[in-house]
Amino acid sequence: MKKIMILIPFLAIIFPYVLFELIHLEIIKNPAFVHPHGHFYIVSVVSILASGIAILVGMAGSRLRNIKVSILSLAFISLSIMFSVHGLSTPSFIFGITSLPGVAAQLSMLLVTVWLWFSSFSSNNKIIVFLASRQKVLVPSWTIALSIFCVIGLLNPGIVDIVPLNINPLKNIITVLILLLNGVTIHRYFQSYRFTQFPLQLAIVYSSGWIMVSQMIMVRGLLWSLGWWIYHFLLLGSMVVMIIGLYKQYAVKGTVSESLRSLFITDPFERITNSIPSSIRALVTATEEKDSYTAGHTFRVTLYALKLAEEMGLRPEELRIILQGSLLHDVGKIGIPDHILNKPGKLTQEERMLIEEHPITGFNMCKGLGFLKEELSIIRSHHEKWDGTGYPDRLFGENIPLYARIVAVADVYDALTSERSYRKAWTHGKAMEFLKENIGTHFDPACVAAWEAVCIKDPFVYQYPSEFIKDGTIVKRALA
Repeated sequence: MKKIMILIPFLAIIFPYVLFELIHLEIIKNPAFVHPHGHFYIVSVVSILASGIAILVGMAGSRLRNIKVSILSLAFISLSIMFSVHGLSTPSFIFGITSLPGVAAQLSMLLVTVWLWFSSFSSNNKIIVFLASRQKVLVPSWTIALSIFCVIGLLNPGIVDIVPLNINPLKNIITVLILLLNGVTIHRYFQSYRFTQFPLQLAIVYSSGWIMVSQMIMVRGLLWSLGWWIYHFLLLGSMVVMIIGLYKQYAVKGTVSESLRSLFITDPFERITNSIPSSIRALVTATEEKDSYTAGHTFRVTLYALKLAEEMGLRPEELRIILQGSLLHDVGKIGIPDHILNKPGKLTQEERMLIEEHPITGFNMCKGLGFLKEELSIIRSHHEKWDGTGYPDRLFGENIPLYARIVAVADVYDALTSERSYRKAWTHGKAMEFLKENIGTHFDPACVAAWEAVCIKDPFVYQYPSEFIKDGTIVKRALA
């Protein structure tokens, strides 16, 4: 599955370049199509679509007070304005033959690349913090400055010869820079997509990839040849795929603002609630309605387990397994009678046996809904113990799936540090002592060590869930 997920975008990006090389080397015929008006129309469509994307994203960024959304808008504003200059300066259309079309094309590729690269930065990056401090004026001031620059260029095309971006060595330097920055952007957005599965993130991967290919074709293709025309249609395709991504994200999240906001959320709890598929959302809602403590517990465990898994170096797609499995780990408690589930005193042996059936109940429930074995292993095995005395299958050591061993540490930690009607919450220090005392009997030593390490590095990891998600009330609001 992982290979297919990577292979499809790779093939979609590399195929147009392979086609270009076949045409450029004249393995496939490479006739000339001298059509200035056609060039102008194609470029104009790209510019109009880029403008539409920029407006939608820019409006959302302003309302959301999200700097990274605003940066996405800047990327498409840059492409729209600069590429419109490229179209207007088409040779033999309005002007004669000048350097302006080539320079405008190079600048459009460079600017959209740089802004997309910035949009992939973490929100605490110094550059992003600096831009965030000027968010209110960022989009309008950039738009005005770029428009003035372009008007000057159109009125005096020869001015661009001062910095000859369309000839070597500057052209090659820009090309290398565009390839490197887009490569980083693709990597970062694809890593995020593997975790969140947000359509717009995948659209940015395709768009950045086609910008890379467009740049390569632009610098290697012969003017008006069939191969040269490919990059114009690629840029058109990159705009179309962005619109499709916006639409799909809109359909999933309900509004354009929420769609864009979901790409760059930094709140840990909100990041989880924005990543829950509808099938899991329904089960979590049912759990919340059954027992508000269980719902709050579920989300706290999920936050703890994700941080623990990140500390252990799990890949993004594995974090998604942890996310979904943690959210569902106690779903089998839906079948336990309320008077047993919420009993304040000691459970009888029969009641204990009934509660210990919840991993099997949840496993069978989710197995019937089509969840994959990795998530099912968390649901079934999160109460197994390292020494083989857990339940329901008496697994021991590394026979217990790693994902379940991770969730087991998060699950017990939260149970100890949560307030219950029959017991006061333990402090973080006391709970950590318990975890360490039970290394090699209850818990995987590596998982406890990773949890201790991440808590020492960043106390926010355990302080935030315990303080913010105290019960199911906030969960209910988030799932509404």
